[in-house]
Amino acid sequence: MSISQTHSADALRITEIFYSLQGEARTVGVPTVFVRLTGCPLRCVYCDTEYAFSGGDLVSIDDVVSKVAAYQPRFVTVTGGEPLAQPNCLLLLTRLCDAGYEVSLETSGAMTVAEVDSRVVKVIDLKTPASAEMGRNDYDNIPLLLPADQVKFVICDRDDYEWARFKLDEYQLPARVSDVLFSPSHGQLSGRELAEWVLEDNLPVRMQLQLHKILWNDEPGH
Repeated sequence: MSISQTHSADALRITEIFYSLQGEARTVGVPTVFVRLTGCPLRCVYCDTEYAFSGGDLVSIDDVVSKVAAYQPRFVTVTGGEPLAQPNCLLLLTRLCDAGYEVSLETSGAMTVAEVDSRVVKVIDLKTPASAEMGRNDYDNIPLLLPADQVKFVICDRDDYEWARFKLDEYQLPARVSDVLFSPSHGQLSGRELAEWVLEDNLPVRMQLQLHKILWNDEPGH
């Protein structure tokens, strides 16, 4: 990715902008432009984007929008790191919605989504005990969820699964959002094992595997 440096107040630190297939969530398999912002205050044990913790280029929002437009996409995902750690992420989300894209935001759930444009589909993680970041969950985000939003649990083991099952009921998540996503932590829990648990309990969730890891072995830019 070649993006010029800028010192504009309306700028974001960007790790990469790329075009690929959505690897997870409700639009899995759909061609999508990803805008990966730099930086994250969390350190989940299963993090697969540590390269986005630092570095990146300072890019004006105008340049980001222009770069996205060059791909002529229908879908755009803003991700990280933790994109909401940069306040200008909110402005970028609104600009992308104004441009007519179907925009989603992948966020850790540790920062408030109160000011996120209502046109954005929020995909919010709830961090499980084995993630080592459960204490960072901002449960005040749950009443802010809209019907098109999604909640994701990355499951590392059986204890995580039982904890997530409890949260489904505690917050009535299937009734709040379009999809509740259960994903096995890559390399820690087999997809087959998680699938069997979901089927045994007849859970109202969407079991998912990360398509980008299957196709591209989790290489950056995919």
